[in-house]
Amino acid sequence: MAFTSVVFKNPNTGAMKEAPIGFSWTVFFFGFFPALFRGDFKWAAIMFVVACFTFSLSNLVFMFIYNKLYVKDLIDAGYKAQSIAKGELGYASAKLGFDIPRLEGVAA
Repeated sequence: MAFTSVVFKNPNTGAMKEAPIGFSWTVFFFGFFPALFRGDFKWAAIMFVVACFTFSLSNLVFMFIYNKLYVKDLIDAGYKAQSIAKGELGYASAKLGFDIPRLEGVAA
């Protein structure tokens, strides 16, 4: 289960997105639909195509890695962490395996 979620904000556009950190039950139960509803069309398409070839067994892999892929794509698009639901941003960064950039004034 996702143990926390991080609110990301793009400092250039002001757009905000919430991203869960950890295991994705929604991908386990609903396959590519969570990516589609988040507007992550690239990963929705990839997950759909791979699921078609693997008879949805690929969901057993994507449920462990999709939230990390989503956060990485948000960071690559220029988003920075504004807040975290519970815990510390440093711990969430450690769980992901890479640093989460922070907006000015956001505690570690």
